[in-house]
Amino acid sequence: MEKNVAIVGAGISGLLACKYVLQIGFHPIVYEADDDIGGIWRHTIQSTKLQTKKQDFQFTDFPWDSSVKEDFPSNQQVQDYLNSYAQHFSIIPYIRFNSKVIDIDYVGESHEEMKTWELWSGNGSPFGSKGTWHLTVEDTKNFTTEVHKAEFIILCIGKYSGFPNIPKFPLGKGPEVFKGKVMHSLDYSALDNKAAAEMIKNKRVTIIGSGKSALDIAAECANANGVTYPCTIIQRTTHWYLPDFNVAGINLGYLYFNRFAELLVHKPGESFLLSLVATLLSPLRTGISKLVETYLKWKLPLKKYGLVPDYSFLQDTSTCRAGVLPDHFFDKIIKGSINIKKSQSFSFCKEGLTINGEDKPQEADLVILATGYKGDQKLRSIFRSTIFQNYINESADSMVPIYRQTIHPRIPQLAIIGYDESLSNIFSNEMRCQWLAHLLDENIELPSITEMENDVKMWEENRKQHTNNLNSRSCIVTCGIWYNDQLCKDMKCNPRRKKSFFAELFEPYGPIDYNGLVRK
Repeated sequence: MEKNVAIVGAGISGLLACKYVLQIGFHPIVYEADDDIGGIWRHTIQSTKLQTKKQDFQFTDFPWDSSVKEDFPSNQQVQDYLNSYAQHFSIIPYIRFNSKVIDIDYVGESHEEMKTWELWSGNGSPFGSKGTWHLTVEDTKNFTTEVHKAEFIILCIGKYSGFPNIPKFPLGKGPEVFKGKVMHSLDYSALDNKAAAEMIKNKRVTIIGSGKSALDIAAECANANGVTYPCTIIQRTTHWYLPDFNVAGINLGYLYFNRFAELLVHKPGESFLLSLVATLLSPLRTGISKLVETYLKWKLPLKKYGLVPDYSFLQDTSTCRAGVLPDHFFDKIIKGSINIKKSQSFSFCKEGLTINGEDKPQEADLVILATGYKGDQKLRSIFRSTIFQNYINESADSMVPIYRQTIHPRIPQLAIIGYDESLSNIFSNEMRCQWLAHLLDENIELPSITEMENDVKMWEENRKQHTNNLNSRSCIVTCGIWYNDQLCKDMKCNPRRKKSFFAELFEPYGPIDYNGLVRK
């Protein structure tokens, strides 16, 4: 009897999941709410580019076409790359487009029974229980719904769409009092290029936020309006951004993303010897971060414009906040087509925004809230069961407790791909999909539920150690190779992927190092 596997979402994670599930002999169904693949890459603004060099943002067995010369390809080039991948591996026939999964419900096992389990799904197998997932699927064209069944679900719904984070305002100080237009970056990114250009043309645009989307939108506004209608960014927190992926001509990978760099940081479950080495080498770790900061303050006029962050480059990198600037971003600031203001609070008024510490309002015609997304809420909402919803995150400051960043110890027959972040999400998600393929093929023996939960807590404590509780963002960067080592050991593959001792220690790890971990 064929085991039915359902995949929710046809973005990068969904394509990867489908490819590897097919590779081990299953025939999955991919439910995609949109009419094409690509996920968030179908809804980015025109100026968006990769923040990671293309050699680090590629599939392990499908390199970029030689015609793509740029180190940081555009959003359209990324979309073309994803389409080529889907065609090459014959993924498209398995996708049901315009099929939005409203919710999922686990039927056949009571929660009381599941609480007594010592092993995931009852016996540690992805198909161990008599339970079945029921998916309520809406046809987005005619708005009819159907219920489909699957023995296993892979959620690839992402965290940067669908549930925008909208700031709350006191009564009488919210968007309702503003005479102009207010929108979230989610809605702006959903516009086609022509509509977006018309939206911002000859407008006084103010953007709230300090992330990459805020900077990208600001650059787009500056290109459209110049100094005649300068764009203003209001941000609470300043982050470290680089002009490119090099520091004084040194690829950042040699400073942060090789095995030697990971010797400098504490890792979850490390031995006493590795812990001692990390402690002894901590001054070097701090020194490298200071070196990068000094270079950026020399290279960019950060101090002049009050844009020096209050915390280290290492902390920003550890939370996946550091990024690459849009082209000529500081040139636009110097010329006056972009203004940046720091404020811990703001509110709306008729003319625009009232900024903390300023007597005059910030006049605006359009305010764009680049204030992020509620990824946890999006993940919670897809479960019909309130018990499963509470398993996702029991408190506001806790991470989603996912073992190996792939399965929840207490939610059976289900995997989550694409929630935890890294330097290159395409790279990390492919590693997780390869691990999941081994699990579905029953080549991985899982520990007990309690042991998995303890492992999750250990990783969470390590994350807090690196970030000093800077935020609750789930990110694996400082221990990325260590994490991949755990996956390789689970899959019974050699975690040492380089050809020599020197390369193993000092060369950055990338996607091509992990090709072929799943048998065809």
